[in-house]
Amino acid sequence: MDFDLTQEQQMIQRTIREFAQEVVAPGALDRDRSKTFPKDEFKQLAELGMMGLPFSEEYGGAGADTTSFAIVTEELSRACGSTGITYSAHISLGGAPIHAFGTHEQKEKYMPQICSGESFGAFGLTEPNAGSDAGGTQTTAKQVGDDYVINGNKSYITNASYAKYLALTAITDIKNGQKEISAIIVPTDAPGFKVIDNYEKMGLHSSNTTELVLEDVRVPQENLLGKRGEGFRQFLMTLDGGRIGIGAMAVGIAQAAYERALSYSKERQQFGKPLSAFQITQFKLADMAMKIELARTMVYKAAWLKDQGRKFTKEASMAKLYASEICMEVCDQAIQIHGGYGYMREYHVERLMRDAKLLEIGEGTSEVQRMVISREIGCM
Repeated sequence: MDFDLTQEQQMIQRTIREFAQEVVAPGALDRDRSKTFPKDEFKQLAELGMMGLPFSEEYGGAGADTTSFAIVTEELSRACGSTGITYSAHISLGGAPIHAFGTHEQKEKYMPQICSGESFGAFGLTEPNAGSDAGGTQTTAKQVGDDYVINGNKSYITNASYAKYLALTAITDIKNGQKEISAIIVPTDAPGFKVIDNYEKMGLHSSNTTELVLEDVRVPQENLLGKRGEGFRQFLMTLDGGRIGIGAMAVGIAQAAYERALSYSKERQQFGKPLSAFQITQFKLADMAMKIELARTMVYKAAWLKDQGRKFTKEASMAKLYASEICMEVCDQAIQIHGGYGYMREYHVERLMRDAKLLEIGEGTSEVQRMVISREIGCM
C-alpha cells in the first residue's frame, strides 16, 4: 500500500499550490465582498493546462488522474472556496458526463472547448421540485421530427453563465407511469434558453449559481448524450465523481481554517501566554489536524478506486460526507479559537465557514449520503 504521490502528482501539487497562494488567495476576500467571478484566475488556470486536467489528450485534456483533480480542487479551495467549486463543477459535472458517455463526434465537438477553458462545464440536474429526489424531474424533451423540444426549469446550476453548452436531464417518455429520463446536450444560446443569475447566497459569493429556464428550446436528436432513457443513471454516476470533488473542496477549506487558527493561536496572547500554550487549544488543533488528514485519505482512496476502474460509489459518499461534516466542525472551531475576531470578515474564517456549509448540501445532502452508504453496505 503506497501513500506517496507520484512524481507527476507532486509536480501538479507544487504548481497549483504556488498558483493558488500567489494568484487566487490575495483576492479571495475582495471577490467574496464584490461577488466577482474569478475570470482572470481561470484564464491563467487554462494557460497552466488545468482546465482539462483528467480528460483524454485526444480531446485537448492533460490525461491526468482523478487524484490529481482532487489535489487541484483542494489547493484552489484552500485559497478560495468559490474558485474551488467553480473548478470542481467544471471538471466533474460539466466535462465528465460528456467525456464518459458522449460519442466520439460529441467529444470532438465539445471537449476541446471545455479543456481550453473557452467554455465552462455545467450540469443541469436539480429542479425547483427535484432536489434530493432527482427522480422527480419535471423538465420534458418531446421528440418533434428530428429534434427534441425542451421545456422546464433547472435551479442552483453552477457555471451556466459561462458555459456555451451543458448536459441536462429531461423526461423523454412516460411508460406505464414510469419516467424515461434522458440526458441531452443543450447550447446555452439556443432560442428560448435563459440563464438567470440573481440568487442571494450565504457563501461562495464569487461562484456563479444560476437558474435555467427553457421554453420550447429545440435541439437536434444527435445531441442526445448516451442512450435514450439512461440519463438518470448517467447523472448518478456523474455525481459519484462529483462527490470526490466536494470532498476535496472540504479538505481544502478545512485546511485553510486550521492553518489560520494555528497561526492565530501562536500570536494571540491571553493571561500572559499564547493561546497555543493552553491545553484546551492544543486539543482543539490536534483534533482538527487529525480529522483533516483522515478526510484527505478517504478522498484520495475514492479517487484511486475510480482510476483503477473499480466501484467507488460507497467510498465517494463516505469521503464527501465525512469531509464536509468535519469541514464545518473545523471552521466552527477556528472561529472559536479566534474569539470575537473570528466573527469579523477581515480574518477570513467566517468566510470559510459560510463557504463550507454548501458542501453538506451539494452533490447530495449528508442525509442522502447516508442513504447511499446504507444501500451500499446492504441495509436496503
